Amino acid sequence: MKKTFYSEICYIFGIICIALGTALMSKANFGMSMVVAPAFILHAKLSQFLPFLTLGMTGYMLQAVILVIMIIILRKAKITYLFSFLTGVIIGFTLDGFIYLLSFIPNILATRIVCFALGMPIVSLGVAFMFKTYFPPESYDLFVKEVSKKFNLNTSKFKTGYDIVSLIVSVVLSFAFFGLWQFKGVYFGTLVCAILNGLLIGLFTKLIDKFFIVKDKFNIRKYF
Repeated sequence: MKKTFYSEICYIFGIICIALGTALMSKANFGMSMVVAPAFILHAKLSQFLPFLTLGMTGYMLQAVILVIMIIILRKAKITYLFSFLTGVIIGFTLDGFIYLLSFIPNILATRIVCFALGMPIVSLGVAFMFKTYFPPESYDLFVKEVSKKFNLNTSKFKTGYDIVSLIVSVVLSFAFFGLWQFKGVYFGTLVCAILNGLLIGLFTKLIDKFFIVKDKFNIRKYF
């Protein structure tokens, strides 16, 4: 029989997995996912002048910009947009905590390979958990959801277009900040993420559905 799993717990697990997986991929430095790469590159450059700036901080600052762009496109704002930003902030702080803990791991090729091999599926698991909760996702996903809904666009195709734009922006930023031969954030790992992330998210979603019935513990879904 399937066991009951609460959507609120899915939210907590989603945050932890996304933050841990991203920290592991950052430690590996083989390339980030197309969504995270712009923040990673901006952090790599800006932290040279602002030592206090962390990857988590850069991430939720960039998400704030994305939210503003979304509000301008939609010409409206909702309270859920604020909660989406809050999700990004929580993930950012958790990410910085994991990055600090992983800093004690030796930065050698073997550990980097292990970090990447673990990080990518852990991020995908986190996204699968987030799909099972009613709390607003990070601004990246909320942008795709709200804009595609506003203009009656196919969500999957719009998501693909969003990822391609993120990749182009990442490549341009990497070249502009670090030159043609010093890749930052975009590397072969980015391609691996592009190929496998969707498949892994689908697999983990099926596994969750196979073993659990996800229900709400608190009657607050209507507020989101």
